[in-house]
Amino acid sequence: MISSVVRASLLRRGVGIRAQSTWTQVKMGPPDAILGITEAFKRDTDPRKMNLGVGAYRTDAGSPFVLDSVTQAENQLLHEKLDKEYLPITGLPQFTRAAAQLAYGSSSPVLDRLAITQSISGTGALRIGGAFVQRFCEGTPTVYVPGPSWGNHKAVFGDCGLTVKPYRYYDAKTRGLDLEGMLEDLSNLPRGQIVLLHACAHNPTGVDPTPDQWARIQSVVEENGHVAFFDMAYQGFATGDTDRDAHALRTFVEAGRAPVVLAQSFAKNMGLYGERVGTFSVVGASRDERARLESQLKILVRPMYSNPPVHGARIAARVLTDPELRSLWLSEVKLMADRIIGMRVALRSRLEKLGSSVAWNHITDQIGMFCFTGLTAAQVDRLAQEFHIYLTRDGRVSMAGITSANVDYLADSIHAVTQ
Repeated sequence: MISSVVRASLLRRGVGIRAQSTWTQVKMGPPDAILGITEAFKRDTDPRKMNLGVGAYRTDAGSPFVLDSVTQAENQLLHEKLDKEYLPITGLPQFTRAAAQLAYGSSSPVLDRLAITQSISGTGALRIGGAFVQRFCEGTPTVYVPGPSWGNHKAVFGDCGLTVKPYRYYDAKTRGLDLEGMLEDLSNLPRGQIVLLHACAHNPTGVDPTPDQWARIQSVVEENGHVAFFDMAYQGFATGDTDRDAHALRTFVEAGRAPVVLAQSFAKNMGLYGERVGTFSVVGASRDERARLESQLKILVRPMYSNPPVHGARIAARVLTDPELRSLWLSEVKLMADRIIGMRVALRSRLEKLGSSVAWNHITDQIGMFCFTGLTAAQVDRLAQEFHIYLTRDGRVSMAGITSANVDYLADSIHAVTQ
């Protein structure tokens, strides 16, 4: 037995007498798939290399894009020398009010009964929403997400104590929407489930329902008493028109026959990736219900992060409420959307000119930042190993990583692996 004096002496000299760590049982977690792609891309020294895995907009020169509207708003705010005091629990009122108007429409009758809180971008909004439905939906509802969906949906809702299951969405044969399968699945769910819907620019497939298809989806959700949980990460980024991209959300809300909640992000459409700006909102039945809902949102947020960051919210609020900056921003949103649409057209055109035996119409049929190419995991591996082109193994391409300088090389490489 070592005496306390000897133990102290040994420890001072750096001689280890260490008890087993409390954290010995903690296992190494799996690496993030997107991070792995980025790391492989960085190690590659070939000048032709392309990173098509990251979901962030790039200019036609392949560079990050800081919107001029954002820069001007930020400069105005810096000149005003504002304080850095805490925000209220639910965030900056000027921002949440403007964000709600953007999502639901400036003349929407639900604005005066909408409970809304600022969130840590879209992911934070989903986390608040998951905690909210877990706490207040009757019974033990399950969250049903499209098959496939953004990978983080399952993790976020799972960490809220919710069960997450898929419903049919993507048809691998047509590389489009499996509408009948989706409607059948939603019709067969127990009543009152949580149905996660991508408002526009579905991630990862780029497959969006048409307005007529949305009407059928809405009817099934309403008839079965489901909660419509919209995730809107790309408003304006899909078509270039913020009103058009909000069509599905607004038609559900205007009908008023299904409960609606919304996770909203400004990462993509304002380029505020690192500022973490978003909202979570619940459509109430009355002003009284709104007050009760907001009181519970505050109770949820307070132990999560107390209150949200101020800088990004001030930028977004200024852009949305200053007429000149808002006009400039809307033009920049359209510029980003149009560039991505242009890259879709160029990629499909080049593949068809090469005489590919594969039908590539889905490249332009799909919309938004991502394209579900239909490439197999083996073909994706060949693109990385032989052509220095990196994307996720499900064949998802971030269209924002394609430029006019590399689109032909990408098409030639895809043609080579799909011969």
